[in-house]
Amino acid sequence: MKEWITGRNPVIEVVQAKRRQVFRLLFASGIEEKGRILDLRKLAQARKIPVEIVPREKLNPLGENPQGVAAEVSGYPYVDISDITDLALRKQEDLFLLVLDVIQNPQNLGTLLRTAEAAGVHGVLIPQHRAAEVTPAVVSASAGASEIMLVAQANIARALDELKAEGVWVVGLDGGEGSQPIKTVPLNGPIALVVGNEGEGMRQLVHETCDYVASLPMKGNIESLNAAVAGSIAIYMALFAREQKVPKNK
Repeated sequence: MKEWITGRNPVIEVVQAKRRQVFRLLFASGIEEKGRILDLRKLAQARKIPVEIVPREKLNPLGENPQGVAAEVSGYPYVDISDITDLALRKQEDLFLLVLDVIQNPQNLGTLLRTAEAAGVHGVLIPQHRAAEVTPAVVSASAGASEIMLVAQANIARALDELKAEGVWVVGLDGGEGSQPIKTVPLNGPIALVVGNEGEGMRQLVHETCDYVASLPMKGNIESLNAAVAGSIAIYMALFAREQKVPKNK
């Protein structure tokens, strides 16, 4: 399956990552070959990727805000969960996995992938059904971070049970009854951090696999945060805990 990726940062990340086949690049006629465009031109030459100069209006239907560039590429390369755990082993780090339980908004998925990549998360796990997948819109929303991040698809509850058997602690993010303040939850050590659906939160089976269910402090008048915002905050709280070298989960 072929698809179009548009935008300077997303396209250059696709080309640099070398995880997809790039069939051709389109540049808008009259575009200045400097900065990221010049970098992209050099990468295309190095990888022998065909480059076509086309009228700017030909790019507009291919994606939102193409910024004068588009790439025709193969479909997104999902990985196995073992690829994510192997990456943590190679880095000699405790596993840091982000689990997205039926996130349906492509913008939210893209934002969380970008945050996860920036925070050093080893990989992201999403469901096989009823959730947003890594589409060109998600690539754009992540500014290309999706091309670096390892993303696996699996049955979430089953995968979490298997990870728990291997010593991974599961921390769910939920502001409902029975949750505890996130500052009281151990976020270091090997963890799978679960962010639930935008409207309904985690599904019951997923909720039941959690060793801890954490909530963020809400001091204002609103009752909850956007899933991408809440998830991003929790990711960085976990990063801070991992860097502090405090005692691990027992």
